[in-house]
Amino acid sequence: MKYLKFLVIGIIFGIVMFKSEAASWFRIYEMFRFQSFHMYGIIGSAVSLGILGTWLIKKFKLKSIDGAPIQFTPKARSFSRYMFGGILFGLGWALAGSCPGPIYTLIGAGYLPILVTFLGALLGTYIYGLLRDKLPH
Repeated sequence: MKYLKFLVIGIIFGIVMFKSEAASWFRIYEMFRFQSFHMYGIIGSAVSLGILGTWLIKKFKLKSIDGAPIQFTPKARSFSRYMFGGILFGLGWALAGSCPGPIYTLIGAGYLPILVTFLGALLGTYIYGLLRDKLPH
């Protein structure tokens, strides 16, 4: 019962992803071929809302739902880690036709072949966990 709110938010997120066609392989394909603005608009809206939300949290010193102060930890500056990570993420996204969020949406919508992508994501996460200490961060 404690995590019911997260389940409800996840279901709402999945419905929005599906209805906005953000989970559509065709829309993702169009984006990577620069044939449509649809996905860029969705991603741009999400980034804009994230920037606005972060600014509001910092400006008004908002607290979490539990009353704890929200703190932002500065990230280490490094070009290579973000470049290589972004390239790997983008290649995986392009090859799979889905980033992690829509994977769950597509499974919920009944597109069962996406289970292969889901298992690949789990395997990749597991391998990263094994190699994390050996990778440059």
